[in-house]
Amino acid sequence: MSQQLQKLSLFYDGACPLCQAEILFLSGRNQNQLLEFIDINSAKYDPLKVGVSCEEALAAMYGQYADGTLINGVAVFPAAYQRANLPKLAWVFSRKSLQPMLQIGYRFFAKNRHAISGLLGPGALWLVKSTRLKTNQ
Repeated sequence: MSQQLQKLSLFYDGACPLCQAEILFLSGRNQNQLLEFIDINSAKYDPLKVGVSCEEALAAMYGQYADGTLINGVAVFPAAYQRANLPKLAWVFSRKSLQPMLQIGYRFFAKNRHAISGLLGPGALWLVKSTRLKTNQ
């Protein structure tokens, strides 16, 4: 599987606890090293090189394949889940019949990310961290 997939860089908001939890979860499943994680608030993120301003990157999740192709929004999730060896999640997020509902839900989340993350993020981050600790022992 890994020979067929290009590496995917995920650009995420490191100031968002829910985003941090998702990235931490995916990084724990990144055995084939097909995902790279870049916090858009860090010096590692270069908007000129990526072609996506910080404002755009804050408004929607972006990913970039090794060949330079950009994807954003809901399209990022099945690509990331496939590379993280989560085929069922990748399948759900790639269903054309679910795309309208997923797009609406994602736009709502992206617009309200910090409020939602303030409520759910700390618990999600704690859960992911505690699960990783248990599996690493």
